[in-house]
Amino acid sequence: MFKKFMKILAFGDLHGDIKTLNKIIKKSKSVDVVVCAGDLSNFSMDLEIVLNKLKKIEKPLLIINGNHELDYELKKLCKKYKFIFIHKTQYNIANYSFVGFGGGGFSQIDKEFESWAKKFKKRKDKKIVLVTHAPIFNTKLDFLQGLGHVGNKSMRKFVDKIKPILVVCGHLHENFNVTDEIKKTKLINPGKEGKILTI
Repeated sequence: MFKKFMKILAFGDLHGDIKTLNKIIKKSKSVDVVVCAGDLSNFSMDLEIVLNKLKKIEKPLLIINGNHELDYELKKLCKKYKFIFIHKTQYNIANYSFVGFGGGGFSQIDKEFESWAKKFKKRKDKKIVLVTHAPIFNTKLDFLQGLGHVGNKSMRKFVDKIKPILVVCGHLHENFNVTDEIKKTKLINPGKEGKILTI
């Protein structure tokens, strides 16, 4: 089914904040799909409580793990709650393909991601939305005062090559709500309160 425009609610780095989670649930009513860029919890302690609350979202919910969740644990819980775990995979909705890679955030080179990226095949009939926890290198989203650009160079190469229409990432709380562009690719760290985007 062809869809010219899609409304996305993107958020990340919630870290178990139930008050903010309730705002996300309300915002979800006006969108087509909800995307989480990881760190729903504080080192998994409150993960199932958060996921149980997220059941109130009546739209497709696509999730990756952050550095505060173990990928296998979150994958198992997503299956239990019928959410869509997109770490190291892609999920197609209409003419869009949501591609996910979670975890990380601290290293500039990610060999696991590079190995996975070599096998990635872009479909010509799909517009790509990349969802990562780590910010993309040399953008406004990975810049920290006094440290400079601390983002992921491996993912930057992937963005330059694949040219997704949108990148949603997180990890750096200092850069909540920051946006940038790489040619025709839009990038955002939507923060824990989330942003509604039209693509």
